[in-house]
Amino acid sequence: MRKIVSCEFNLDTACVELRLADGTLLSIDCTAVENEVANSMYQRSELDWLIYNDPLAYAELILKGDPELYLKAVTEKIPQD
Repeated sequence: MRKIVSCEFNLDTACVELRLADGTLLSIDCTAVENEVANSMYQRSELDWLIYNDPLAYAELILKGDPELYLKAVTEKIPQD
């Protein structure tokens, strides 16, 4: 992937916007991503946390990673004794 110069969440468009070193602007529609990959309010909440607190990690997860696998891992229900 090309070098990312800036990454931020745009509240007006509900998109994480990345500006690359070559001037390219990428925009990730967070609502569309949530509709595709999040199956529960817990998964949506996890994505929202990333969007607001670490938009770069969110962008990397969507562009490079497997968001379904990530969400399954972080929202797994662990029975309590």
